[in-house]
Amino acid sequence: MSRNMTRLRATGQVTIPKRIREALHLKPGDLLHVVLDDGCILLIPESAIDPDQAWFWTKEWQKGEREADEDIRAGRTYGPFDSVKEMMKHFEAIKDELDEEDQN
Repeated sequence: MSRNMTRLRATGQVTIPKRIREALHLKPGDLLHVVLDDGCILLIPESAIDPDQAWFWTKEWQKGEREADEDIRAGRTYGPFDSVKEMMKHFEAIKDELDEEDQN
């Protein structure tokens, strides 16, 4: 266990040493659980992103989100469709067109 000294300020604030912040990849605004455990104060980093939702915040997914937003702004969209059947018919036609292009 690493031990470091810090000073409690009048406002109740403490500074987490830089090497600990860096080791834990802590940034300003990150959430920390404060736990009193047998006379010890524990600071436990908490991700603001639910682990079940982390995929959404990956670079790859966010890139796709930006591309989709641009397509929407540029009017590169399909629909609305009156039914799933109508939507499937539309996309089957597009698939058929792409298959023909691949064969040529």
